[in-house]
Amino acid sequence: MSAPALLQVSGLTRRFGGLVAVDGVEFAVKDGEILGLLGPNGSGKTTVLNMISGALAPNAGTIALRGAAIHGLAPHRIARLGVARTFQLVRVLASLSCRENVLAGLAFGTRHLWGNAAAREAEDILARVGLAGRADTMTTELTYIDQKRLELARALALKPQLLLLDEWLAGLNPTELLQGIDLIHSLRSEGIAILMVEHVMDAIRSLCDRCVVMNAGRKIADGTPAAVLADPEVVRAYLGDADA
Repeated sequence: MSAPALLQVSGLTRRFGGLVAVDGVEFAVKDGEILGLLGPNGSGKTTVLNMISGALAPNAGTIALRGAAIHGLAPHRIARLGVARTFQLVRVLASLSCRENVLAGLAFGTRHLWGNAAAREAEDILARVGLAGRADTMTTELTYIDQKRLELARALALKPQLLLLDEWLAGLNPTELLQGIDLIHSLRSEGIAILMVEHVMDAIRSLCDRCVVMNAGRKIADGTPAAVLADPEVVRAYLGDADA
């Protein structure tokens, strides 16, 4: 019998009043896989990430991490099980320095790392995301792109098995985009699985092993980037009918 997928989402549904934002979505993420979660704006992608990370509870369906149910757990419990995330609208701890933001992830994540060891690791993680020498910089002094880097550093401090990236590459210039793609590639080499919501198609083609495409809350395609981006239903979802 094969081992369960790292993440298994089955029949996932979320309603907001009369609106069905996510409707029976199913997919799996394997160890070390980069899975793209695609779809036009309003298709339910971020709502899926919010349910996986615990920010929202599903109305129906299940979410399992290595076969153990996590749907409905509090976000901090899911984080300690090895699921970290970034947000579409960057969330950093504004009253703290870069070092202190990463220390928060080290202290309250899976390892509860404190003291000198945590300080040294915080420096290493900041350097890795492109913030070397910025440990004492307050987050209010960072550019938007550097705040994104810091948010990723804090997520990596949790030592996740699964990293959820919500449009982390959005807004980067061409040089920064290449650096971001290289950084995400390097995370996979460490065995971190990644579920990424993204609209930058060059990044999807470069990074993703497989893509799930959503439209109006439902899954409409699942396959390699080349296959799903050529799927007529996916093309219609993004561009509309040719005679519209």
